[in-house]
Order: sequence, then C-alpha cells, then structure tokens
Amino acid sequence: MPTRAALATWAGAALRAAGLRHASPQPARLSIRVVGAATSRTLNARYRHKERPTNVLSFAGAGALPDGRRDLGELVVCAPVLAREARAQGKPRPAHWAHIVVHGVLHLLGYDHERPREARRMERREAQILGSLGFSDPYH
Repeated sequence: MPTRAALATWAGAALRAAGLRHASPQPARLSIRVVGAATSRTLNARYRHKERPTNVLSFAGAGALPDGRRDLGELVVCAPVLAREARAQGKPRPAHWAHIVVHGVLHLLGYDHERPREARRMERREAQILGSLGFSDPYH
C-alpha cells in the first residue's frame, strides 16, 4: 500500500491540475479510505447497485467549509482490486495506485466517463496529471 505522502502527492496533483488553489496549504479536504474486497462490494452494491468490489468509489463532500476550504469528499479505494488489476494489466502497483487516486479525485471534481466525449476528456486529463508525476499514460 502506498504511503500517506504518496496518496497526498497524487491527489494534490489532480487538485492543482483542476485549478483548485487556496491560500491555505490544504486547498481542499479529501479523505482516502483503503478497504478490502468485502467492504468495497458492500458499498458498490449499496450506492451503485453493482454486486462486486470496484477499484475506487467517489463520494462528494459538503462543499464550502467555514474556513474557506472545500470539503471535496471521500475516495474509497479497494486494495485487493487494485493489486489484481495492476497484475492483469502488467503495470507497476504505484503507477496504478496513482492512476486510480487521480481518477477518483477527477470524479469528485465533476469529470465522468459515461459518454465517449467525456471519457476522452477525462482520460486526457488523467494522462496529463500522471505524466507530471513521472508515470506513463495508463491508456497506451
């Protein structure tokens, strides 16, 4: 599992790329919760009506906080699913973790991939952010 610092670096890169800046050293509040397959399956069934674990779920936050920051929300990342996907795709685990964290943050910022045009826009942004972190394009 990545360190807290690595998770913060990856999430921070996505926030900066989206233009989320603030005078505070923490422009937004974001929680990242790492879970097992059973918890991921339960949450995915409850909120997305899919009876299987998934790599990441994004839950929107409350928005503006009294201190001027933004409560972005929570990412729930399933470590076993990420490990399995990284192996199956022949990717280094840190690269896949970075991709999924960036992907989840972009969902919280309003990006989606339900339609082809949205998917291309999101994938381009992910590749750009991951490139700035030294990772290769996860889609090529």
